[in-house]
Amino acid sequence: MGFKFENLIIWQRAMELGENINGLCGKFPKEEIYNLSSQLRRAGDSVAFNISEGAIGQSNAEFKKFMGYAIRSLAEVVTCLHKAERREYITKEEFKIHYDYSYNLMNMMVAFKEKIR
Repeated sequence: MGFKFENLIIWQRAMELGENINGLCGKFPKEEIYNLSSQLRRAGDSVAFNISEGAIGQSNAEFKKFMGYAIRSLAEVVTCLHKAERREYITKEEFKIHYDYSYNLMNMMVAFKEKIR
């Protein structure tokens, strides 16, 4: 792969998260297409977008800033998952799968951000 961010495991997993979330949102009712579904899709995609944008920045401080944005986007994904489960758009099992994936990715991203100097 040509860009350095493509080699980052956190970016690869964030890309997978975005695709998984996109598929999950297909189950939501049509009235949510411009609300929760849209918000969840944008937040899910934003995680990888911010990692890649920060990685090609001019400084480590800028990369750290964009990692913070990516972490916030992932927190937004988790909140949207809670909303979807409470509204019964997804099952408890689907929630747990995506929640656990997000939790593990969050831990990886926080650890990675702390190592940026």
